[in-house]
Amino acid sequence: MRKDQIKKAGLKVTQPRMKILNLLENHADEHYSAEDVYRKLLDTGDDLGLATIYRVLTQFEEAGLVVRHHFEGQQSIFELNRGDHHDHILCIDCGQVEEFEDEVIERRQHDIAEGMGFGLKRHALTLYGHCQRKDCPNRPD
Repeated sequence: MRKDQIKKAGLKVTQPRMKILNLLENHADEHYSAEDVYRKLLDTGDDLGLATIYRVLTQFEEAGLVVRHHFEGQQSIFELNRGDHHDHILCIDCGQVEEFEDEVIERRQHDIAEGMGFGLKRHALTLYGHCQRKDCPNRPD
C-alpha cells in the first residue's frame, strides 16, 4: 500500500500519513480508535497530535484506505481496508473485537434479502457478547 496508495487516493504523502499507515499495515488484523493510534505512536516515540490523527483517519476513510466502524456503546474504530468482507464479534465487557467469516451466514443474508425483493449490495453484521477469556480485564469475578 504505502506511498502509492496514498497518492492514488489523491492525498499528498506526508510524514503523519505515512506513520499512521505504517502502524495500520503492521497491525492489519487490529481495530484501533484514534486514541489507540495516538497512544501506539507515542509509545514508539512519534509525537503526532490527536487532531492530526483524527484528520488523517477521516481522509483515509474517505479515500477508501480504512474502514470506520461505529460499534454500539463504543467509540469509532478503524481497520485497514483489505478489500475483503468479514463480520465482527465484540465483547461488551472488555471491548475486544474479533473478525470472522462464515459462508452459511453470508448465503442466508443474501437469501433473506432476495426473498424480500432486495438485491443486497452491502451489509454489516456485528455480534455482541461476553468473552469467556480468563484474562479479560473487565471480566466479572
